[in-house]
Amino acid sequence: MTIETTITTMAQAGCEAANRLVGISSDQKNAALMSIADGLAKDAAFIQAENEKDLVRAREQGLSAAMIDRLTVGEQTIAAMVTGLKDVVALNDPVGTMSPTWIRPNGLQVARMRIPLGVIGIIYESRPNVTVDAAGLCLKAGNAVILRGGSEAFHSNQALAKIIQRALEDTGMPQKSVQVVPSREREAVLALLQQEEFVDLIIPRGGEGLIRFVVQHSKIPVLKHYKGVCHVYVDEDADLKMAQEICFNAKVQRPGVCNAMETLLVHQAAADAFLPEMARRFTEAGVEIRGCDTTCRIVRNAEKAVESDWPAEYLDLILAVKVVADMDEAMAHMARYSSRHTEAIVTRDYDRAQRFVRETDSSVVLVNASTRFNDGGQLGLGAEIGISTSKLHAFGPMGLEELTTTKFVVQGNGQVRE
Repeated sequence: MTIETTITTMAQAGCEAANRLVGISSDQKNAALMSIADGLAKDAAFIQAENEKDLVRAREQGLSAAMIDRLTVGEQTIAAMVTGLKDVVALNDPVGTMSPTWIRPNGLQVARMRIPLGVIGIIYESRPNVTVDAAGLCLKAGNAVILRGGSEAFHSNQALAKIIQRALEDTGMPQKSVQVVPSREREAVLALLQQEEFVDLIIPRGGEGLIRFVVQHSKIPVLKHYKGVCHVYVDEDADLKMAQEICFNAKVQRPGVCNAMETLLVHQAAADAFLPEMARRFTEAGVEIRGCDTTCRIVRNAEKAVESDWPAEYLDLILAVKVVADMDEAMAHMARYSSRHTEAIVTRDYDRAQRFVRETDSSVVLVNASTRFNDGGQLGLGAEIGISTSKLHAFGPMGLEELTTTKFVVQGNGQVRE
């Protein structure tokens, strides 16, 4: 069987499973999720053994430390996947919920009902935990899902697929509700992107190159974000101790992820008091600072920033720093260079905070908090399916509700249109 035939067969089976999922109760969906969670805990050693095969191959191929970090499935990773599934179980099922009803002059009662999207294709790199997170969220929202992980995580993803399939069978769920593409070949991605007859939405998760490839070749609507060029702006009256902790966390805690801070903007009135100590902490943590002229005057070990630093997504311990005249300049800088992912302000001024929230055009805007909170789990959505910066139909972390749409429900008592 060719790759194209394999993928078409999977897409057709996913469509049939999605049709069956419409009639599955919340209790049965939750039972399946709990069964997956139990299987992960029970078979942790098997998962890690398969993951080690991927890690050996990754080291042989010279993958970066950041990529290997994303690829590694340790005890904490498995525990987090189990917790994520249980968090999704605890969430209210959006499917079938109704909006408030309004009544037309002719007596028709009109409302919206929330329904699944159908079949979702997810194409992602490195992180095997996405396999479980995506399966859990899609199932709870009543969608079938076809998962195509990166070739570097092939053994890990196939191991997780076995556990998921067993749980679906044990709980009487349609077994093709969750399918993992059994191929490393790139042709499998291209074949999946052509299945517009059976697949309703594509969600790519990974680097900018992967996402642009998917957008270029897909015949199916794509929900995406290209880069995470995230900013923190330290305002003139910010609590500088708080600002230090926020900025340090945003850059250093996990620099290789899309919600890490890439550019720090500092009001000129706070720069002399804030930057020396902040730079010392960054330097001790191994962060390379690339700054504007004023930054380089204040921070002697900073390198001179060039134009390409401002729109850069480093995904590393590198930080661009700019001193700005005021919040207007900070917001103008974000408007020019931001990827509409995540922006934060540190300030004690309520009016400026509210203006920042209103006027900053990014998927998550934070006041006095780290950019690292742009995450579905951290925002109470359960495990997220991804972060969208494309606005249609979702903007920001995509949880259960974002994996559904609505249809109109109209009730009458014999009305006909005149």
